Amino acid sequence: MNAPWKPGMNGQRDPFHAFVCDDHSYDVLRAVASELGWAPEKVNKGGMRNAVQSLSITASPQILFVDMSESGDPLNDINSLAEVCEPGTVVIAAGQVNDVRLYRDLVASGIQDYLLKPFGADQLRDALAQAQAVFMAPRDAAPERPHMTTAVIGTRGGVGASSLATSLAWMLSDKHKRPTALLDLDVHFGTNALAMDLEPGRGLTDAIENPSRIDGLFIERAMVRASDTLAILSAEAPINQPMMTDGGAFYQLLEEFRAAFECSVIDLPRGMLIQHPHLMGDVNVTLVVTELTLASARDTIRILSWLKSNAPQSRVIVVANRVHPGAPEISRKDFEQSIERKVDVLIPFDLRIAAQAAKLGKTLAETAKGSKVGAACTAMLDAVMGAIDDGDTAPANGKAARKKGDSLLGKIGDFRSMLPARRKDKTTALED
Repeated sequence: MNAPWKPGMNGQRDPFHAFVCDDHSYDVLRAVASELGWAPEKVNKGGMRNAVQSLSITASPQILFVDMSESGDPLNDINSLAEVCEPGTVVIAAGQVNDVRLYRDLVASGIQDYLLKPFGADQLRDALAQAQAVFMAPRDAAPERPHMTTAVIGTRGGVGASSLATSLAWMLSDKHKRPTALLDLDVHFGTNALAMDLEPGRGLTDAIENPSRIDGLFIERAMVRASDTLAILSAEAPINQPMMTDGGAFYQLLEEFRAAFECSVIDLPRGMLIQHPHLMGDVNVTLVVTELTLASARDTIRILSWLKSNAPQSRVIVVANRVHPGAPEISRKDFEQSIERKVDVLIPFDLRIAAQAAKLGKTLAETAKGSKVGAACTAMLDAVMGAIDDGDTAPANGKAARKKGDSLLGKIGDFRSMLPARRKDKTTALED
C-alpha cells in the first residue's frame, strides 16, 4: 500500500476509490469527492470484503478509502488488502473501534490514517488532503549515495563468515547510519537472525516459494527489524523441506533492496557461487573470509580465481578470521605467497568475546568494542567503505607477481613447501 512508489503509473490509475458500509459515510464521501473533482461513482457500498474482491481484478487507485466496520479481524484483513493493492496506493481506513493500539497496529501495517466513525466532512477533507500530499511527494529522487552491495563468502565452513556478515551490517547501520539490509542465503541453517536474538520469520521461504509476490510492500512486511536502520531477511526452513529455486527470487530480492536501502550485505554460502553465479553480477565488494590453514589457502585460491572470471567488477577484500595467537598452521607470509596477494584484514581469535556475543545476542563487532577484535572489525569496515569511495572496480587478480604461471595445479603443488619442516625430516629418515 505505502510501498515504494513507482513512476509511470499515475496516468493508468484512478485518483480515488472508496468502499463503505453505511449510508452516512456513503453520502459524506460522495459529497467530498465531488468537491475535489473526483467521480462520486467511485464511492461503493460494501466494506473490506468488497474492496479486496474489486481490487483483485482492477487496478488500485492512488487513494483508497475502506470501511472496516464489518471486519472481524482488522489486521488480517488489512494484510489481505495489501495482497491486491499495487505499490504506492495510499490507504485511509475507517471503523467504529476506538483503540489506540489498533490505530498503531494499522499504521504499522501500512495505512495512512484511521478515522473513527461517524466522521464529518471536515475531518474527511483533512485526511484526503494529507493522503494527496503523501502520494504526490517525490519519492524516486536520486539517492545522495549509490547503493552498495557487499557479499561475504567463507572459504570453509566454520571460518566465521556469518559472524562477520552480521558485524559488517551492524556497523554500516550503526556507525555510518546507512539503511542496511542483511540477506542470509543459508535457507536451512542460517544464523544471522539467531546471532542478533531475533526470530527469522517466513519471509525468505515465502519469497522462494512465491517469487511473484516480491515487491516493495513484501520487503517491508517480510524483513525483521534489528534497529531503525538494519533489517534482516533470514530463514530456518525445515531440513526435510528442500528449497527448489532457479535463483530468480534471490535476484528479485536484491533488486528490491536497491530501491529500499542504501546498503545490502549478503551472507553467501560458497556453494551458491556454483548454483547461482548471477547473484554476484552487481556486487560491489566481496569479503572473502578465510583462515590460515592449508585447506583454506587452497579454497581461497579457487574462489579468487572464480571471482576474477565471474565478478570482475567486484572489489575483493581478503579477511583472515579467528587467527590464534602463536604459530598458525600456515604463517601469514606463506599464506599470502600462496594466494598471490595480501591479506587485507586479520581478526584475532578471542573466545571470551565470541562467547559473550553469543550470550548477549549481539554481533561480534558490537560486543568487541575497545578490544583488538573490535579494532580489526573497524578495519574491515574501513576497507569496505574505502573500496567504494575509491570507485575501484578492478578484477580480483591479486597484487603479487605470479611466479609459476596461472595454473591452479601449480599453486596447489606449492603447498608442500608450506608444511612444517619436521615432516620433511621424517620423510628423509624413512628414505634413509
